[in-house]
Amino acid sequence: MRIRHSSICALASAAIYAVFTPAAAGAAALVAGKLEQWHKITLSIDGPEARETDTSPNPFLDYRMDVTFTHESGAPSYRVPGYFAVDGNAAETSAFAGRIWRAHLAPDKPGMWRYAVSFRRGPEVAVSTLEAGAPVDGCDGISGEFTVVPTDKTGRDFRAHGRLDYVGGRYLRFAGSGEYFLKVGADSPENLLGYSDFDGTRSNKPGTPARPDEAAPPSLLKTWQPHVRDWREGDPTWQHRKGKGLIGALNYLASTGCNAFSFLTYNAGGDGDDVWPFVERDDPLHFDCSKLDQWQIIFDHATALGLHLHFKLEETENDDNRPGGDGQIGDVPTALDRGKTGVERKLYLRELIARFAHELALNWNLGEENTLSTEQQQAMAAFIRDTDPYHHPIVLHTFPDWQERVYRPLLGDRSALTGVSLQTGWEQSHRRVLQWIEESAAAGKQWVVAHDEQNPHYTGVPPDTGWEGFDGTARPEKYSRPYTADDVRKHTLWGSLLAGGAGVEYYFGYTLPQNDLGAQDWRSRAQSWKWCDLALRFFRENAIPFWNMHNADELVGNPSHDNSRYCFAQPGEIYVVYLPNGGSAELDLGRGADGATFQVRWFNPREGGPLQSGNVSEVRGSGRVSLGEPPADAAADWVVLVARAPRP
Repeated sequence: MRIRHSSICALASAAIYAVFTPAAAGAAALVAGKLEQWHKITLSIDGPEARETDTSPNPFLDYRMDVTFTHESGAPSYRVPGYFAVDGNAAETSAFAGRIWRAHLAPDKPGMWRYAVSFRRGPEVAVSTLEAGAPVDGCDGISGEFTVVPTDKTGRDFRAHGRLDYVGGRYLRFAGSGEYFLKVGADSPENLLGYSDFDGTRSNKPGTPARPDEAAPPSLLKTWQPHVRDWREGDPTWQHRKGKGLIGALNYLASTGCNAFSFLTYNAGGDGDDVWPFVERDDPLHFDCSKLDQWQIIFDHATALGLHLHFKLEETENDDNRPGGDGQIGDVPTALDRGKTGVERKLYLRELIARFAHELALNWNLGEENTLSTEQQQAMAAFIRDTDPYHHPIVLHTFPDWQERVYRPLLGDRSALTGVSLQTGWEQSHRRVLQWIEESAAAGKQWVVAHDEQNPHYTGVPPDTGWEGFDGTARPEKYSRPYTADDVRKHTLWGSLLAGGAGVEYYFGYTLPQNDLGAQDWRSRAQSWKWCDLALRFFRENAIPFWNMHNADELVGNPSHDNSRYCFAQPGEIYVVYLPNGGSAELDLGRGADGATFQVRWFNPREGGPLQSGNVSEVRGSGRVSLGEPPADAAADWVVLVARAPRP
């Protein structure tokens, strides 16, 4: 293989926009990209020449590049981790040696931005204090400036909306547009990045039988072949049209109206055992630069499509040295630092943050079914918070019956968590989402609570009726009655949203077609994606101020928060009532209504369309009022919107 040793002069010809900024001693930085607000801007410098596998010094561990970007007003100012980028074009060349080092910025504001490079060398300096090591001559101290203009993006492209921030409430909010975010999307396949078109990617478990109560690992890497047809001319690829399957899959998911998907970035020793960012599976101190550049192409495209990135940083099989979940110490060679936040884990997290934290909408999930100790979870979350310049949300996922023992010690100011990623039974979603909303609020730090994995774990969200001969009914052997995708719509989707949850991602189980490890065709759940889209449309098109509303099941006679009916309200102003089994309902308007008139309209969550009238078009007064009957299909599920009539 030919190794390219590119300089920044050679890279300039490939840049969208390139600005050379001179610095002391003749050093220069290349600032490239579209110099617009919220767009990815890349700063590259010529630094020490190295190979990915070098050990003395290790380019990932024994050098530390940071770039401080500061707006001309003085705020914001970000200290952004940099990374070794070999030849600067590794996605195309598969190079493993070079001298390009870079950092990314997604600027909040138009105007002039100044930058200053810190570049230091020393043993383990990348995971040490800022003052550790010694400056690298010709690199340390490079500085300059560039000018950013307003974004030109519109629509669902996140560059039209800005960074998605945790703002202390139940919902994330875009820093640019100020809009609040509800997510719907795919939690499966967890090994989405186990993709044959990525460099250095292989299945470590070909032909391995399933372990008890687990999915069988894939024998081959994903090709995402069913979605090649969804790739469009002008979409990104690499190395002679590689990537079309996964790029097409993202296109398809976005076309359904969904806006989120999740993936593991490290599953060595886990169910799939086909995703790791390293040059070799068992070498966590050296990263595969070309593979990670190719991942970045995928993530950048997702951002442009308006798809939220859910980074699951590890899974239960490789998060620590307690393999059985019973606290007993065992041998888990793929567990970074055996669960502690030491050199391996810090380096892994720093590399992901350096390469991907510029993406506008993401969260860092400490791990799938995480079994780290409370102290280990606190340390990992704190390191992410202190390293990520943009302070993206940090969440945690665990087993359904571990939630109290895992989440409660992390409530309030006892951790850097901003939310949780729930796994529960599909029919327990409403109560469990509401539980952690209320417990986190009571602890003084409101969490963002999403429902991201539906149990029973071996069936999850079933595929569409007729898909590969599937009859539409999941029949788990235990943990649940038989159920359908309609039941998931009723009690997971609407149950979560009307508890005050931030949204859902759908998990596919492992016994049904297109399961959690084997899935390559998201069309298998087309009907479920449609229902997710309709839910988002209901909130968006009817201007429902969900961020000002809260669960109020007691107003429809459901103080125990069972699945009979749900209510979500800003009392005295607006109420959303969900009837899973149709019929009629009474709503307690309470004293806040002050005798006002409220319009009553019905929404069909199965087919969408405009709001409809039932046999009661308005209600007046305070106390309990009848909402009447739905316009049709009286036994089907309906949403009732009760909104205060405009004041004269």
